[in-house]
Amino acid sequence: MTTGNAFAPAESEPDPADAELFSALLTPHRSLNRTGFLVLMSVVCVVSFVGGIASAIMGAWPILGFFGLDALAIYWAFKVNFRRARAYEEISITVSELKLRRVSHRGHVLEWSFNPRWVRLDQVAHQEFGIENLYLVSGGRSIGIGGFLSPDEKASFAKALLAALQAAKRGPILNPT
Repeated sequence: MTTGNAFAPAESEPDPADAELFSALLTPHRSLNRTGFLVLMSVVCVVSFVGGIASAIMGAWPILGFFGLDALAIYWAFKVNFRRARAYEEISITVSELKLRRVSHRGHVLEWSFNPRWVRLDQVAHQEFGIENLYLVSGGRSIGIGGFLSPDEKASFAKALLAALQAAKRGPILNPT
């Protein structure tokens, strides 16, 4: 007797229309990592504690509470900032489909699917600051993308996305052998 996998059918060749032409994961930039956050909060707490104790020694004891509230407010603001950094956008393009998947910082997912032959990339640019907004436009719908990117990052992303859209519009390249 033979095993169940002995006569498995040969694998079919991948369809050129399903080959991924472009894939990008866009995430918000955060310059402060966890270690930097811990160092910053340590410095803020030490400064607040020393300032509060000095104020209490001079007789202004209510200031001690305000120093503690300031440190707590800074901590809360950074926690909100780190939570917002969980948001991202995924964009992938094949010859037959452009997929946009947006995940909010709370985990809510929105997905769009377009035919890349009918998609146009619109850019809103400012003379002084560069590209301010990018939009995918198709069938009367306009969807903003990459809102958290810097103008230089938007320009680089737009260039790569336009090249991928043009490749998708040309169609699959078949290489007969």
